[in-house]
Amino acid sequence: MLYWLFYQQLFRFYRPLRVFRFLTFRTAFASITALVIALLLGPWLIKRLKEFQIGQYIREDGPQSHHAKAGTPTMGGILINIAVVVPTLLWADLSNPYIWIAVFAVVAFGAIGFVDDFAKLRRQRNQGLTSRQKLSAQALVGAIIALVLLRLNATGQYSTRLVVPFFKNFRPDLAFNGLLTHHPDLYLVAFLPFIAFVMLIVVGSSNAVNLTDGLDGLAIGCTIITAGALTVLTYVTGHALFASYLEIEHMPQIGELTIFGGAMVGASIGFLWYNAHPAEIFMGDVGSLALGGAIGTMAILIKQELLLPFIGGIFVLEALSVILQVGSYKLRRKRIFKMAPLHHHFEQLGWSESKIIIRFWVLSGVFALFALTTLKLR
Repeated sequence: MLYWLFYQQLFRFYRPLRVFRFLTFRTAFASITALVIALLLGPWLIKRLKEFQIGQYIREDGPQSHHAKAGTPTMGGILINIAVVVPTLLWADLSNPYIWIAVFAVVAFGAIGFVDDFAKLRRQRNQGLTSRQKLSAQALVGAIIALVLLRLNATGQYSTRLVVPFFKNFRPDLAFNGLLTHHPDLYLVAFLPFIAFVMLIVVGSSNAVNLTDGLDGLAIGCTIITAGALTVLTYVTGHALFASYLEIEHMPQIGELTIFGGAMVGASIGFLWYNAHPAEIFMGDVGSLALGGAIGTMAILIKQELLLPFIGGIFVLEALSVILQVGSYKLRRKRIFKMAPLHHHFEQLGWSESKIIIRFWVLSGVFALFALTTLKLR
């Protein structure tokens, strides 16, 4: 909106407004705007949630130390969603389709999380939507994103080829475009692998962040690091010189998505101010599902899907711990961890909450730095 107003409309009358053309300038101010929104609206939202008695319900089989957190205002993810979407709409070029895909991901996954949180409040217990309901809704959002990207692929604005880390020339196509040349009626068969892949990435990412959100500031701190790394990757992908030097796929229009990434970093930092231990507010599923969906969507848009497990290493470890725990118990009737997700295992070992949070942040930073260093190893 501001880009359209100050650069596309008023620049001709006042030349200094050309600064709005620069991506770095708008990304920085989108981050600052998101941070300010989160910091200013935080106290008001916390007060309103307390007035409406929207408090957290603690799982019965959770660590005993968590029962003291019962009643802490939840659904703070509403604040995160506002602080991400508003600055993006203010500072980005709204004619860019990638911006709208990212905004859609935040709003759609946030809506699923909102319904889940509301169901928990209505039932007054830590059980909202069923797993099938939640996964079905998430899969639907992933399918919509995939169909939009296929439309962009048809116009040459997006590629369904998969970028494989460490292999410069190996880029398999997830959509069998050649099949349509001889069999146009097999549209669904040709594009099904790509649609399924996109659904897997966004659903997996959304739930991974959701599973990590179990300690004060843990998920949001890891999100800051992951979103920061994705923002850097987005910028170099949209920059011709950097993309050429790093030998990664150059996508000119994708650079605008840097503003979205910057807004996500700023919003997350602002929310951490109130979510740091001891937390004044929890993000709830409305926040964790939205952030996870946004992270997965960004990775897909910038063609770094296979690098995402390295960038968001902590999220992957948390999700794997749950998968392994459930699988082991169903197959062997034995548990691998004292409690899943992984952060609860360390709590049961006697680690303090603050120590777990800080060490997981450190590991998240190490994973992100490793992912960035792989860009030249091709």
